Amino acid sequence: MVSFSIRTLGFPEVRCDDRPCPLALRKGLALLVYLAEARGPVGREALATMLWPESPADVVRARLRRLLHRLQLALGDVLASDRSTVRLAESVSLDLDSRLFEEACDRGEFERACGLYLADFLDGFSPGDSPQFDEWAFFRKEALRGRAIQALERVVQEKHAAGDHASAAAHAGRLVALDPLSEIYARHLIRNLILGGDRAGAERQYEALTQRLRDELDVAPEAETRALLEAVTAAEPPPTQYVSGGSVHLAFQTYGSGRADILMLPGFVSHVERVWEDARCRAFLASLAEMGRLVLFDRRGVGQSDRVGFSPSAEATAQDIRTVLDAAGSRRVVLFGASEGGPACIRFAADHPDRVAGLILFASLAKGSAAPDYPHALRADQYLMWLQQLVSAWGGPAGIETFAPSLAGDAKARAWWAGLLRAASSPGAIKGVLEALRDTDVRHLLARVAVPTLVLHRRGDRAVRIGAGRHLADHIPQARFIELDGEDHFAFAGDRQAVLDRVRQFVGGLRG
Repeated sequence: MVSFSIRTLGFPEVRCDDRPCPLALRKGLALLVYLAEARGPVGREALATMLWPESPADVVRARLRRLLHRLQLALGDVLASDRSTVRLAESVSLDLDSRLFEEACDRGEFERACGLYLADFLDGFSPGDSPQFDEWAFFRKEALRGRAIQALERVVQEKHAAGDHASAAAHAGRLVALDPLSEIYARHLIRNLILGGDRAGAERQYEALTQRLRDELDVAPEAETRALLEAVTAAEPPPTQYVSGGSVHLAFQTYGSGRADILMLPGFVSHVERVWEDARCRAFLASLAEMGRLVLFDRRGVGQSDRVGFSPSAEATAQDIRTVLDAAGSRRVVLFGASEGGPACIRFAADHPDRVAGLILFASLAKGSAAPDYPHALRADQYLMWLQQLVSAWGGPAGIETFAPSLAGDAKARAWWAGLLRAASSPGAIKGVLEALRDTDVRHLLARVAVPTLVLHRRGDRAVRIGAGRHLADHIPQARFIELDGEDHFAFAGDRQAVLDRVRQFVGGLRG
């Protein structure tokens, strides 16, 4: 059996029996990486089209045959092929660093995972003139980078909590390298440098952050970041905790200490730490916490909760709500479901009325896609087109013109939203999340909601039509519907005070 390893995290490298195997064939190296990632046979036609997209079919078939022959001469019998497929030979014992990295993440071995992630996937490599391969490599890179960020975040939290500030700072430095404009990552680094006794290093990092923000966004660091140099504990976001709900680990936070508990569940994407980075969002959450103890969590599949293999259906997320409430010691709660967070809150309110004091639905809907008797959402073909556009723009401030038109021209808001998206998910993963939300339908549960309900919707909402809000209010027995001015889909964008005033009035009027 041949021991065969491929390094893909960084510029690719091949080793046979623990010896370097220099391979000057760029397309040959691309083919080996693709086969290793595929974990099975790949069609010859698919490989040929991917590597030589502009050439005639008979030419690319001949080129593929020659390439396979040259690989055999260079590496030995590491490939197996027939008339229609190519795969790595069964006699090959393969070590693939990207696979080892993902397996470490799946097992919760985040420090080991961070040690394996030495650079981005295929960093600096391209076979040339192969846009299909480059596109596949880009999406794979983004998926792995997202998991690396999540692993680094976990290690920074664990090392900080354990008092190992030197190690926490080292890992926070890697987070800053991956997202240089994130002030929350910079604060992790500055805070741990100070606690570790390296104040000069913390000051250098603050100066470097100031320069980056000035050059890229023409803004200054937030007051919270500046305050770290005077007092490490200034205005820290709440600590992130984890609770196991069966096979999934959920990240959650509690903030404030009022009599009421308010659990807020946002739309398709969230990140319990990055939400505190934007001043508007932070002010909105802090205002909610003045009304009661605020509970935040990332649904399964996104943010800092476990991501792989978990469907964020309304039923699964309702189960996660119960898990988080139990962990937070909450017996009775006001649920605040925003956008796609609404259906799971409706499910929980219908199934557990004894634990719900009230329900707030903001810019939400009962069904993810349109039907003949439900015209308030996108048709399936429109949803697919929107999803493709969102995924193709991932990495930047995807969708901000729709979700928050009042912030679309704000460079700092755009950078924050782009960073939150990258930290919360990857293009491929969010596609699965949104497909699950597209298939959501809780219309049959609306009549079972037996708690006071407030439905808020802005008239010009560009993401969810106001008719969806009216439908909710019409079919929930104790619902009150209020139309608000504005176009922003995000509650914290635009006139957030109007939203807070209505919520404060509703929460204050609830009994018990």
